[in-house]
Amino acid sequence: MIHVFRTALLFACLVGLAAAQTSSRPASQPLAADRIVAVVNDEVITHYELRSRLDSALAQLQRQGTSLPPRSVLESQMLERLVMDKVQLQFAREVGLRVDDAQLDQALQRIAANNKLSLPQFRAALEKDGIAFANFREEIRAEMTIARLREREVDSRIFISESEIDNYLAGASGTGNSGEEYQIAHILLRAPESASPEQIQQLRAKTEQVVERLKKGEDFAQLAAAYSDAPDGLHGGDLGWRSLDRLPAMFAEVGGKLQVGQVSPVLRSSNGFHLIKLLGKRGGGAMPAVQQTHARHILIKVNELVSEPDARHKLESLRERIKHGESFAELARLYSQDGSASKGGDLGWIYPGDTVPEFEQAMNRLAPGELSGPVQSPFGFHLIEVLDRRVQDVSSDRQRAAARQTLRDRKRDEAYQDWLRQARDRAYVELRLEER
Repeated sequence: MIHVFRTALLFACLVGLAAAQTSSRPASQPLAADRIVAVVNDEVITHYELRSRLDSALAQLQRQGTSLPPRSVLESQMLERLVMDKVQLQFAREVGLRVDDAQLDQALQRIAANNKLSLPQFRAALEKDGIAFANFREEIRAEMTIARLREREVDSRIFISESEIDNYLAGASGTGNSGEEYQIAHILLRAPESASPEQIQQLRAKTEQVVERLKKGEDFAQLAAAYSDAPDGLHGGDLGWRSLDRLPAMFAEVGGKLQVGQVSPVLRSSNGFHLIKLLGKRGGGAMPAVQQTHARHILIKVNELVSEPDARHKLESLRERIKHGESFAELARLYSQDGSASKGGDLGWIYPGDTVPEFEQAMNRLAPGELSGPVQSPFGFHLIEVLDRRVQDVSSDRQRAAARQTLRDRKRDEAYQDWLRQARDRAYVELRLEER
């Protein structure tokens, strides 16, 4: 149950990216004027596709207040992103990885719920903004497919040994856990898999040009949008707030020594050349003990056979039965549509962040022994009962699990960039953007 809750958080982030990448075709768009701007293996990318994605990205950058580089520069960057998407989706098809309509519909319902809208309301809002729902739907399918491909080809192959965990925990206990978080942005100029010395030299020279422009006061986010080969380039390269131990080792080592606003020297890795900038720093002090909640629940899922009113009504009926003396655990075994049903709905001791926000917020409002009304989450409707609460230090098992996840996070970004670079180099790519 809890593992599934964590996985679902991924889809809450997809809407912003897909909205930035989706645009409806104007009715008067002349198809005859379209042309091919790239060939990727046996598929093509058209100028219309490129122009649509670029227009949407530019609109998003303007809403964010990011200074815009020249359109021609952004055009080249966007084309490379389209190429990388195409390479990954082709690979997904080759290995038989697909997202079916039922899975896609569930993701869309979660996205709509995260925007506090029903799916019909969400669709109407998109179309009001000029975004064709059919296009948006396929963009979400593509993003889900790429995310699953990354899990299969990269994340699942990251191995963390017990000795790595031991060393990490020994280091953490020696230095103390400061609780500090760092907001870091980066620029990556990716090197090909088998780059020649001349190519490496040219790439380094290009990186130095970016450094010189930064020294002259140009905006880091603008240069990231113009030059970075990382997927987050169009977002200014912002990695968000992370503790140092959740950053790639090279970034953590350098980032921890930077002052806010300072840019690192040029960094070299197997992926190419990097520049990082410290945007902010917060937190500090000893980490407090953690409050855990022992809870159980009954889940009724919403699907094509069970509507939201039906699910809510079913839980209200079960709630009345429990209040009149029937066993919560027995009713959970009979009716809950979750893996915890065999345990009477018991979720065990839950740490903050283990469940989706809707569930956690409702659970936190309950006193021990109190039973909730129907609570809606991306998974359906829940009846929640809090059994007990406690505040204590994180257990040894939990510490090791957290350390393993931290080490995986540290390795994941670099491993993904390695995999992308190799996939790009294996593909046949012909760029025709300069052809008129």
